[in-house]
Amino acid sequence: MLGKGFYFIAFCMTLIAASAGAALHYAAGISAVEAAFCALALLFGLLAVESVSARARDRAETNERIESMARACAEIARQVSDLNIRIDKVETAPAQELKSHTDPIAKEIGDLASLVEDLAKTVSEHDSLLAQKQIFSNAPGAGARMTAETGKQMPSATPPSPAVVNPLGQLKDNEVAVLIRDALENERIDVHLQPIVTLPQRKVRFYEAVSRLRLPEGKLIEAKHFIGAARRSNAVLPLDENLVNSSLQVFRRLAAKSREVGIFFNLAPETLSDRAAMSAIMDALDENKSIAPSLFVEIAQNDFRSPNAVYRESLHQLREHGFRFAIDHITDLHIDPQAMAERGVRYLKISAELLLGRVPQNGAQVHPADLVDLLGRYGIDLIAEKVENEATAVDLLDYNLGFGQGMLFSPPRPIRSDLLKAEVTEFPAPEMKPLEQVSRQNDISKLAARTVRRA
Repeated sequence: MLGKGFYFIAFCMTLIAASAGAALHYAAGISAVEAAFCALALLFGLLAVESVSARARDRAETNERIESMARACAEIARQVSDLNIRIDKVETAPAQELKSHTDPIAKEIGDLASLVEDLAKTVSEHDSLLAQKQIFSNAPGAGARMTAETGKQMPSATPPSPAVVNPLGQLKDNEVAVLIRDALENERIDVHLQPIVTLPQRKVRFYEAVSRLRLPEGKLIEAKHFIGAARRSNAVLPLDENLVNSSLQVFRRLAAKSREVGIFFNLAPETLSDRAAMSAIMDALDENKSIAPSLFVEIAQNDFRSPNAVYRESLHQLREHGFRFAIDHITDLHIDPQAMAERGVRYLKISAELLLGRVPQNGAQVHPADLVDLLGRYGIDLIAEKVENEATAVDLLDYNLGFGQGMLFSPPRPIRSDLLKAEVTEFPAPEMKPLEQVSRQNDISKLAARTVRRA
């Protein structure tokens, strides 16, 4: 808005121009029109001069204000700098004082950890000695003869364990397949659960479901003894169907008591590479889609890298339905956590011996001690499996692992029969050829007798 001063100046300019025009008309004798034009010209000239002067005054005033603001900003910056220095002093003082008090405690904790580690190693060596004494005590005087011959105590190192004998090793693949089908029809494929615990609290957080073949005489056969023959004879699909059904039933019962539990189970690559098989499995899983986040499909590292298009499509379908994966049987640490996370991997199961560098491995991109932090950036947790003794468990604590699994915590244990009473969607029974149906019972009795004799 224009101030009163402007109107006063404009009035004065108009008065001067009018006076000059009147003087030209009456004193100089020019006409009134010419005198009026001269007066207007003088008025415009005065206005132009005043406009230029006003702008100059405004510019000077603006510059002065800017300089004043700059000085104020500099003063504020100085005060902020002083305030930061004071805050740093306030924050540093308690930290230094606290460090002076905590350093002795930290040193004592470190010494205590070293003592615990030494104690664990001593206990492990003692266990090895006991085991070796038991082995030699089977032969009368064997231990005494060894001591007499060597003149020394028995070595502390645990002797190599004898090779595990496969009770089905002498059977042909088709004979093993017949045993598996008979066991499935007579409900003799048992599912055992092995807990996966949190570290270091050792609280059960998950279970891994594994299959056991029970012969008619009651002898249990581990999956590693028959899964190879089952794959070669195309008998692995009904085993996977039975394992998935049992896992769903167990989880439904466990979830009724606690939602903080999950089930891991394996699916063979042959199953994942078969569209018809996956269609049957997906039908059953769709009926239990709400519990998908608590079910984890275990896949071997080499199988996960498979270029098979159908296999990858099956994994994609499972991930789209909410299921997540766990990679096991890891033979090397050449891993890409970002690619794994994008494909739905949530857990990595690595043997304790590999993590601790006790077995050779090639292709490592990262040191095992840094795996937990690296995987954690992509939402993947690390599970140390095959933890067999306390010394190994103590060594693993330095890696800040979240979970552990192994015989130290618990071997796979059979599921109570009441846990398998839940109603879930069942898979269709596998079809059998008429010839197999006719001769099955005789074959089963013969194969079971042969297996028991060889075992």
